[in-house]
Amino acid sequence: MKILHVISSSGMYGAESVIVNLCNWFNAEQHGTCVAVLANYPDQPPELYQRCRELGVECHLISSRGRIDWNSVRAIRELALSNSIDIVHAHGYKADVFVYMAMGKTAIPCVATCHNWIDEDWKASLYGYLDRRALSKYSCVAAVTGTIKRRLERAGVHPDRIEVIQNGIDLQPFRCQAGRAPIGAISEINVTVGFIGRLSREKGPDIFVRAARDVLQRRKAADFLIVGNGPEMPGLKQQTKELGIEGRVRFLGYVRDMPLAYRGLDIVVSSSRLEGLPMVVLEAMASGLPVIASSVGDVPKLIDDGRTGLLIPPENAEMLARAILRLIDDPQMRRQLGDSALRFVTERFSNDRMSKEYLRFYERVMPKTEKRFRT
Repeated sequence: MKILHVISSSGMYGAESVIVNLCNWFNAEQHGTCVAVLANYPDQPPELYQRCRELGVECHLISSRGRIDWNSVRAIRELALSNSIDIVHAHGYKADVFVYMAMGKTAIPCVATCHNWIDEDWKASLYGYLDRRALSKYSCVAAVTGTIKRRLERAGVHPDRIEVIQNGIDLQPFRCQAGRAPIGAISEINVTVGFIGRLSREKGPDIFVRAARDVLQRRKAADFLIVGNGPEMPGLKQQTKELGIEGRVRFLGYVRDMPLAYRGLDIVVSSSRLEGLPMVVLEAMASGLPVIASSVGDVPKLIDDGRTGLLIPPENAEMLARAILRLIDDPQMRRQLGDSALRFVTERFSNDRMSKEYLRFYERVMPKTEKRFRT
């Protein structure tokens, strides 16, 4: 079996990590994998393309300019047909649409994964309409949470063609940081609190900054780090100036070695307004760190409040600040939450479990020889 993953990528985020983990597992199991990265700026290859090349995963960079690029559509079709691809797997709304347009008249089965569907922001967008139309005609769609499954059903995807496959991670890299200098650590005395993720509104980095201001007014021995890039970066930097905490919240931008980045933190915060099953929370738990997270999406399935982490209401910087202060003042609780989180994620969210579920997912469509999109 040879799988072609297609994604429009601008960084190493949750969906990209899932693709890398799947490729590593499937290649080890003697299946073939290949990745097509749609890039708006092909002269600046996305990090996913570079990561795949380093890992020995076959990867192709496809120039994609504008909302609908017919050259990109043709390139996907030609890549699939010329490489004896058995299944094309789309990740994200742009890939969903392009794969649908590229493969609609071929016999190659196509599937998609909905990692996080921010449909409230897409009501008037062309991609929102096209994505719904495309996904309603895919043979099978994986949803990373039950909430996303229900959204897919409302969008017209038949329930029998949706499977919930929760994310998993390769645990080993997050256990191999002993003896290495952490990234971003400011002080061995201060408690370092980190936000990691794409700097976009739905991830709530502005909520994190407001909570940081409240904490710093009460505890001077605290450091705050923001790891990641995104469209909200300029506004967030301006926000720290307006709140009088410029320099107390450091922006590290993109960090390549994420396991090492986690080692530089004492507490990880996920202040998202909308989520699916966030890879950042899984990675922090695999690093043995206490996590404070908004109770959105399937986050409550990861965090048992007070046992494997702390849950807070979304859009509530005051409650977030209180939770951070609670952990700053209680190092024993930090250790207990981190230890419990590590045990939980090891038992339930390994890459091996996720990959085996995707293997069964693929096998579900492999025997079908008829056209895999409904008309």
